[in-house]
Amino acid sequence: MEFNHFDSKGNARMVDVSEKDITRRAAVAEGTVEVSREVMDAITGGRVKKGDVLTVAQMAGIAGTKKTADLIPMCHPLALTNVEVTFEVDREAGEIKAVCRVQVDGKTGVEMEALTGVAAALLTIYDMCKAIDKRMRIRDIHLVEKSGGRSGNFRF
Repeated sequence: MEFNHFDSKGNARMVDVSEKDITRRAAVAEGTVEVSREVMDAITGGRVKKGDVLTVAQMAGIAGTKKTADLIPMCHPLALTNVEVTFEVDREAGEIKAVCRVQVDGKTGVEMEALTGVAAALLTIYDMCKAIDKRMRIRDIHLVEKSGGRSGNFRF
């Protein structure tokens, strides 16, 4: 496999997508934060001093997708057509899973945007709850699926 983020001299470069066709592209990523019973009770009971944790984390995830090109040097800025950030709360396991779905009609995929959205959402949960317990663990951030583009479909 050849990396296309390097020129013939080994210098880093942004991939030229100017000749690619505009197609519908989508990606889904997810990740999990493990929290203590105390943190879980505070989140689900609306008792976190900084506010509604999951709503703020949802907004952070959406904002993260839109800022991906500012954070990841070789990413192209994209005009995203849809972003959805949702959470699956498992009180018994002490886990909150963030799921980010991103779509664009463009010349390059949105995998990095979906991954960045998940990371921003989970980091926001950590930030808002760290005063209660700093032992939270963010784990398993990964691409679940992607569609569109030259490489076709992918499912984890």
